[in-house]
Amino acid sequence: MLFNSLSVEAALLLALPHLASAATRKFDFDIGWVRANPDNAFERPVIGINGKWPIPTIEVDIGDRVIINAHNNLGNQSTSLHFHGLYMNGTTHMDGPAGVSQCPIVPGTSFTYNFTVEQPGTYWYHSHTAAQYPDGLRAPFIVHDKDFPYKDKYDEEVIFSLSDWYHDEMRSMIPKFMSKANPSGAEPVPNNALMNETANFTMSVKPETTYLFRTINIGAFAGQYLWFEGHKMRIVEVDGIYTEEAEAEMIYISAAQRVSFLLTTKKDTSKNFPIVASMDTTLFDVLPPDLNYNATGWLVYDEKADKPDAATVDALDPHDDMTLVPYDKMGILGKPDQEFTLDVKMENLKDGANYAWFNNITYVEAKVPTLYTALSAGKDAEDPSVYGTYTHSMVLKKNEIVQIVVNNLDSGRHPFHLHGHAFQSIYRSEEEAGIWADANVTEADLPKTPMRRDTLVIYPNGNIVMRFKADNPGVWLFHCHIEWHVVSGLIATFVEDPLTLQETIQIPKNHLDACAAADMPTKGNAAANTENFLDLTGENKPAKALPAGFTPRGIVALVFSCICGILGVAVVAWYGFSAPIDPTSAGALSAGIVDGSDSGDGNPAHKGPQETVVSPSGVSLLKELAEELISEWEATMLRRRGLSLTIRFELDWGLSMSLGILPEKLDAGTIVNGKMVYIGCQASDTYNKAINKLRYS
Repeated sequence: MLFNSLSVEAALLLALPHLASAATRKFDFDIGWVRANPDNAFERPVIGINGKWPIPTIEVDIGDRVIINAHNNLGNQSTSLHFHGLYMNGTTHMDGPAGVSQCPIVPGTSFTYNFTVEQPGTYWYHSHTAAQYPDGLRAPFIVHDKDFPYKDKYDEEVIFSLSDWYHDEMRSMIPKFMSKANPSGAEPVPNNALMNETANFTMSVKPETTYLFRTINIGAFAGQYLWFEGHKMRIVEVDGIYTEEAEAEMIYISAAQRVSFLLTTKKDTSKNFPIVASMDTTLFDVLPPDLNYNATGWLVYDEKADKPDAATVDALDPHDDMTLVPYDKMGILGKPDQEFTLDVKMENLKDGANYAWFNNITYVEAKVPTLYTALSAGKDAEDPSVYGTYTHSMVLKKNEIVQIVVNNLDSGRHPFHLHGHAFQSIYRSEEEAGIWADANVTEADLPKTPMRRDTLVIYPNGNIVMRFKADNPGVWLFHCHIEWHVVSGLIATFVEDPLTLQETIQIPKNHLDACAAADMPTKGNAAANTENFLDLTGENKPAKALPAGFTPRGIVALVFSCICGILGVAVVAWYGFSAPIDPTSAGALSAGIVDGSDSGDGNPAHKGPQETVVSPSGVSLLKELAEELISEWEATMLRRRGLSLTIRFELDWGLSMSLGILPEKLDAGTIVNGKMVYIGCQASDTYNKAINKLRYS
């Protein structure tokens, strides 16, 4: 009953003459919770389809009509589906991001996606609502092509996914990530890595056989280094774009990227070989001691032979994807008509959480889906302000050449993805190269046939430059595909040829019903104002900015911190004079600073007369310390004579406390500031006299 309108719609589509030769692929998806334990370490709820997980791979042919009826049976979360990498020409309302091209599909309701696939290659589909896909709503989407240029060069095809995996649900991790308890914005580190959604991937292979691996990183965070021991890969496609064949021993695949390659097996079948996918740990703020950041599978030639451990590699040195050449040898687009420069940074707001920014704007969803604003704004749709301050919308004119420059002012890598287009990757700097404006690169320096793809990695404190033609009217997001950075706002919006959209797009009733169920308006500007589209009163906003300078609370905290610090130094100094420690204590004796000979006073603890308490080895050590301190403190300490060095040594121990070493735990052999010190001698009168005697001798 949920889908009774589908058959009528499908019949009408099949009746159209120009689609008569294409198939209509219909999928009914009941999206709900199931339980799974893919890494064999922890069973948890995951988002399945039709009661199963992993969710189904979609395979269609170029030219097919795809109709997906999605029913939300999650009960506690809204959802939506995005078809990553598909251009959605003429059907931008089917792209999937909730709050952008549609309203969310709330629990208990349904939504129909209906589009024609016009491009071949390797893609995937996933939730585009509330950082949901890491909970399992993700799978490959393959478009087969009878004219694939490498169709005669392989025998079998393998759909191969890589991903990171978390034991906790996103709904429990996001509030902790976006909180004042995490002011640095440290992203949660995955618990494991998976191949084809399992920790135990094996692939039985035939000798002297060539396989086409369609490889997709469907993870939330970690880029993956991938290699096959004893075998080489020959890259033939990236992100749906065919390439000239390029040999590689190792490749790097960021979250959301796809790489297809040919791999030919060996003649000898006596040995099996590891497949290694190693998570890019430079992305992680911490490395948990129990983290296994390598997922290992095997090419199995002989079921009876051992599955060997992966060998240690000398270096992670992947193939440089910027050197790839598109198979069609499409030349670089001309000089841009518009250039947009986006500076990436991470900063805190007043709520204490860490946010991601493009040009001092952190993304906040509008009250009206951005596409619906474009459709209802009339000529105002060409004014970027109607889409709101915090959707970071940029309006593109029909067929203009657009250049995007991204300057990464952050110390981490970011994979940037553009919806609706594959862009030309015309430049990527090395790490720490700074901003594009300082690169001194001319048009003549750019590649003549640049690689095209829809997701490109930028290096830490580096820059990238992309170019595309605005020939696909729609509303298209541009964002980092690390899901934690989507959550924290690293998103911008391109509104492409909005007046053409108004002439060509009609939102289906099914989509409008979803908005009614979600209680979201379908007309108006970002603030849902339909009377004056330039009036943004009431638009959704991020948390307030941190105030400049100190707040009253900060001033009070600083004052009391200073007072406590002064009192602490005073107490240390007082303790040094009022509570001397016997220089012949166990610590001093074991250190070899005291002589150790009998003092003759009958007390076995007092060995050696007071005037000879410092042993020859102790003299050498103390003289070394004294010379260092005298040179540093000469100007002030000479006036304080015997007091000076005691205070200085106390300060040394105070510094050791800041490193987590408590003075009472210092003993023989402890190193502080590169010197060996002993608590048994810290403030004794004899020790002070010995130091002063050394100092003025």
